[in-house]
Parts: sequence; structure tokens; C-alpha cells
Amino acid sequence: MGLFDFFKRRAKNDESEKTAEKQPDTETTQTDESAPKADEASDSKVAQTQAETVSTANNDSSKATADTTPAQLDKKAAASSEKTENQNTDSSETGQTADETAHQAAEPQSLATASSTDEQPQAVTEQEPQPDAATAENSEQSEPTEAERYDKGLEKSRLTFGQRLNHLLANFRSVDEGFFDDLEETLIGADVGFDMAMKISDELREEVKLKNVKKSKDVQNVVVEKLIELYDQAGSNEQNGLTFAKEGPTVILFVGVNGVGKTTTIGKMANLFKQQGKKVLLAAADTFRAGAIEQLNVWAERDGVDIVKKPEKSDPSAVVYDALKKAKSENYDILFVDTAGRLQNKTNLMNELAKMKRVITREIPDAPHEVLLVLDATTGQNALNQAKMFKEATDVSGIVLTKLDGTARGGIVLAIRNELHLPVKYVGLGEHVDDLRPFEPSEFVYGLFKGLIDVK
Repeated sequence: MGLFDFFKRRAKNDESEKTAEKQPDTETTQTDESAPKADEASDSKVAQTQAETVSTANNDSSKATADTTPAQLDKKAAASSEKTENQNTDSSETGQTADETAHQAAEPQSLATASSTDEQPQAVTEQEPQPDAATAENSEQSEPTEAERYDKGLEKSRLTFGQRLNHLLANFRSVDEGFFDDLEETLIGADVGFDMAMKISDELREEVKLKNVKKSKDVQNVVVEKLIELYDQAGSNEQNGLTFAKEGPTVILFVGVNGVGKTTTIGKMANLFKQQGKKVLLAAADTFRAGAIEQLNVWAERDGVDIVKKPEKSDPSAVVYDALKKAKSENYDILFVDTAGRLQNKTNLMNELAKMKRVITREIPDAPHEVLLVLDATTGQNALNQAKMFKEATDVSGIVLTKLDGTARGGIVLAIRNELHLPVKYVGLGEHVDDLRPFEPSEFVYGLFKGLIDVK
């Protein structure tokens, strides 16, 4: 299945889920409105029944009084007076006994009251503590899915790209040369790259004629469709997963200019593999940048992994050599190597990287298994230029694109694949440790273009 087919199917599923969510809300509202009416009817029936009972009791009482004869009344009065005399006679004799009986009856009652009072705190103590609202809310929150991470991380890029297309089509009159010139400017401004912008413009000329596109919405659909198809074609044989050693430690070399988030990426990736049960080792081979060793050491302590380091200004290849010896002798699964990123002197950088690679290959012939170039997505076309320079300096096998959530330049992924033919292997979708995620092309495409095309 192609990326565009995946995109359409995913969009239709989301639309059907939204429709299904709206229907239960309507049924609930109708049920809530009918509930008060049922309660009112029930209350009126109860009141009517109580009134009938009281009326029947009054009628029976008045009937009984009316049926009593005068003779029966005289007998009742005599019996009542005789009973009163007997009570007066016995009251003096039984006064003391009644007091004692009342006292004895009061003692058990007071004891029962005291006993019940003592038992109440025990009942409260035995109750389980109720969680507060914040705790309950946190427990209900589940881990976000990959789709949710990409949707949130690409929100700025999606909104900006949509705004650019809307601005392009706001004054749309017809598909002429002026329109294609504006389209090329829009795509280049969205950081999809000059070459890709030209390809899309050329292919759209033919597509518009074949489909006889005249409406602005149809033009937008064709533009997005072509972007997805060209991106899919450029990565037909692309491997986005990492390459691991068949046996022994996997060695991954990280390269990139200073400030792109290289050390932070190593720390986050170390945490990711540590959570998977891997034994991870870090090598602080960026011995020139002030604070680089200390920064990587903080990440090692935070992640609970080991690190090999030397004093500043030490030979980076010596650090790598010690790390390789430790990784092999102590059976580590993965070794992450941090390197310096000085582009102002490309010759020295190339010589330094070449020396480290010779040391690595001498100890582990198949290593390094990956050379990952870390790029800052917020720099747009500058990131593309950096990738070209590093690709010339060393054998880059993949890209780690950081800070994708903080920029509107997510289109740079399209340019990297189209112009450099380098696979993006990891992307930074947030500031948290677990926001560095393996790159999923389908999730990226949907997160970038969601809502920008009519799939009905």
C-alpha cells in the first residue's frame, strides 16, 4: 500500500470515528430530558396514593365512633375510673421499684451508646483512603500513541503549511503560469526544497490538464497528493530502522554541528534502549567543546548507564579506544559515541572523524554500524546544507531530526529524502525524554498533511 492510499484510509477512519462519537452524545441528551418528566409522574402517583390512604383511615375512624352505643360508652367510662383508682393505690408502693428499674434500664443504654461511639472511629479507620481528583486524573491518563505524538509534534508545521496553501489559493482565478510561479515560491518557503518544488510544479502541469482541475479545493488536493507520492517514490528502498551488530556491541557514531542537540539526543536514546533492557555505554569523545563531557555525564547518571570519559582537550580517538575495550570485555549491547562538531575547519573535522573510524574498525571490523547525523529542524534549509557537508566528510547512514515540535519547517524531511536520499531514523517530537521516537514515514505524512485534503 502506498503512502497516499494509507493517508486516505486513515483520514476516512478518523471521520467515521468523529461521527460515531457525536451520535451517543445526542442520545444521552434526549435521555436526560425525558428523565425529569418520568420523575414528576412518579411523584404525583405517590402523593395520590398517600392521600387516598389518609382519607380511608379517617372514614374508618368516624364510622367506628358512630356505631358505638350509649351503654357501651357507660361501661367504658366505669372501667376507666376503676383503673385510675388502682393506679393511684399502687403508685406509692411501686415508686422505688420503678426508679430502680429505670436506673437499670438506663445503664445498658448508656453502655450501648458509649460502645457505638467507640466503634465509629474504628469504622472510619478501616475505610480505604480515597484518592484525590488529581491522582485519579493522572491514573486515567494513558501513554500517548505514536499517532498522537506525531499529531502534536507536527502541529506547527501542519498549520503553517495549510496557511501557505490557503494564501496561495485565496486569489486563485485559473491555473496559469503565474499560479505555478506562486506555487513554487510557496513550496520553497515551506522548506520542501528547491528540487522538489520544481518537480511538483512540472508534474502538476500535466496533472491539472488530465483532471481538468478548475476549483481551488481540487488544486489543493492535487498539490498534497503529489507531495505525498513524490516523497513515497524517493524512499522506495529506504531503511528507517537502526542496523545492529549480529554479535558483540553495536557501535553508533553521532556527528553534527554544535547546538543541534547531539548530546541530548544521545542521552534520550540511551534511556530508550535502557528501558528495553539493553546494556548501554557512552563515550564522551567531544573533548573540545566546553561542558560537553559534563553534559553527557549528567545524562549517564540520569539514565543509569556507564560512561567512558577523559579530561578536556584529550585525544578523542583515545576515548573511543578505551570505550571499545570496555564494551567488548564487559559485554555491552550498544556503544554511543559523541563527537565534536566544528564545521569552521572542515579539513580537521574530516581527519578527526576518519581517525576515529579507523580505531573503531580495527577493534570491531563491522563497526561503526551506524553514523547518525543530528540536525536541528528549526534551521530549515541550513540543516540541508549541513547534511550535504557531513555527507561529503563521512559516510552518514541516517538522520536524527531534533526539535521538530518547535518549528513550522517539518517540510525539511521531504527535502532530505528527495535531495540526499538519506533515511530519517529518529525524530524529536517534544522536550520529554521519551519524545525522541523512531521515524515512521506514514505517521509523519499524515501528521503533516492531515486536514489539508478532501478524501470523501
